[in-house]
Amino acid sequence: MQVMTEQRSQPQADDNFVVTKEYRRFAEFCHACRRERYIGLCYGVPGVGKTLSAKNLAKWYLFEKVITEGVYFTGLPPSLVEEVKTCRIALYTPPVANSPALVARQVYGVLSDFSSYVEMAIHFEDEGWLKQPEIDYCQLLIVDEADRLSTSSLEQVRDIYDKGQMGLVLIGMPGLEKRLARYPQLYSRIGFAHEFKILSQAEIIFLLERHLHQLGFKLQEGEFADAEALAAIIRITNGNFRLLNRLLTQIKRVMEINQLGYITKEVVETARDCLVIGTI
Repeated sequence: MQVMTEQRSQPQADDNFVVTKEYRRFAEFCHACRRERYIGLCYGVPGVGKTLSAKNLAKWYLFEKVITEGVYFTGLPPSLVEEVKTCRIALYTPPVANSPALVARQVYGVLSDFSSYVEMAIHFEDEGWLKQPEIDYCQLLIVDEADRLSTSSLEQVRDIYDKGQMGLVLIGMPGLEKRLARYPQLYSRIGFAHEFKILSQAEIIFLLERHLHQLGFKLQEGEFADAEALAAIIRITNGNFRLLNRLLTQIKRVMEINQLGYITKEVVETARDCLVIGTI
């Protein structure tokens, strides 16, 4: 176990994260699984924000280095200590190649490190925080990229859930729910299902204006060129959060190269040509 005290090493929240309607629906779904200790299934097309939402809900920026590198932070600001104290959601992403033994070892490791860190925060001013935690603080385990899990590894996750006192959320691609339907022991325990949907047009406009404001640009209300550009962005991204970010990055690049101060449909189309866009 390492202890890091440098200010630059302290965990930072993602200030660019935007709470959307879909995120609120996802959070409510997860809290229901946590409250009822059920298994929940969340699925959605790539790029809609499933992983980002899970990390934000779990405040995983506070735990990522603890889980992956065994780094415990001392000298945390009081506000972050208070945040860690209240965290009850852990996140696990299985490797591409996995076995039941590996999954069990990693999941129990995540749960142990998670509880140790919460215990450390609760006893932040005491000497006892280095002791093995007496309480399992995790009330909900979110398993991202659940599609990677083999049949036997899924059974291992179910066994961990059965032995614990926590809820479980499996996140994956559309079709995961059909695959799990073939395993009655697991599927019969699923209490909630949630489809993570694409952004609405209003949310795309909000995110776009927010991002452009950060770049020093803005859409001029009533300008035909800007309306054209906005329509092109909505059409190209089709509500896909990840694709919207990628397209905006390319738009910024095109505008800087050409020293432009406003967005046109031509700029958007040029930025789109720089991207590799599959079916979304």
